[in-house]
Amino acid sequence: MQIRDISFDTPRENLHFDEVLLQLATKQSAGEFLRFWESPQTFIVLGRIGKENEDIYLEQAKADHIPIVRRTSGGGTVIQGPGCLNFTFVLDKRRHPDLADLRKSYVWISSKVIEALQACGIQAIFKPISDIALAASGKKFSGNAQHRSRQFILHHGTILYDFNLNLISRYLKIPQDVPRYRQGRSHEEFVTNISIQPMVFKQSLASLFGLSWTAGPQKPSSQELFYLTRKQIPYKVNLLWSIYALLLKLIDFLYAKSAVT
Repeated sequence: MQIRDISFDTPRENLHFDEVLLQLATKQSAGEFLRFWESPQTFIVLGRIGKENEDIYLEQAKADHIPIVRRTSGGGTVIQGPGCLNFTFVLDKRRHPDLADLRKSYVWISSKVIEALQACGIQAIFKPISDIALAASGKKFSGNAQHRSRQFILHHGTILYDFNLNLISRYLKIPQDVPRYRQGRSHEEFVTNISIQPMVFKQSLASLFGLSWTAGPQKPSSQELFYLTRKQIPYKVNLLWSIYALLLKLIDFLYAKSAVT
């Protein structure tokens, strides 16, 4: 497993980089990843099938110039920004049998996060389907979602540690589909920050996977930047790029064939 502690300036870059790591694992045999990141900008992110008009106070968000983006994974609509630490896993189902089952995979990954939080002095519990909450109060501080491919899963989660919780009620409606343990609580009653030092949590979680986390800025590799750049290109241009690459392969094939004959 490789570790990445890389945050970008824009919401799209941060979300796209998660997808890049999954793409490298599935298409380039890059193996597993653990990534940490935190957005310097407040933004709203919809799940794969989330609906803006059902989840967001759109007029307020637009008036405040809050970016709204969509991720490839499931789960609900959330707001992110400074004080919300993100962790991302790209994991191989063949190496971890529990990952083959969706519900078991959330339990397995969350158990690792909960164990890492114990090193920070936080007693937490898993709340189905994909939340982590304080054991004493049942208040949520972590939401999780997945994008699953045939061999790998992209799992990303959040840890609220110094987030402006007032932003949740300002921009997000109460979801139509809520977990049972919410028990009718408002955003203010249901969601909380936890008191941790992100550095300690990163070190603790990384060590559970045999990794060593060190402070300091990291930069993406040239290969990662190449795939990230492709993610930023509009669809039609990206399609032309793919066609051009196929033509180059065809030319190489024809040239090699003619050389043999």
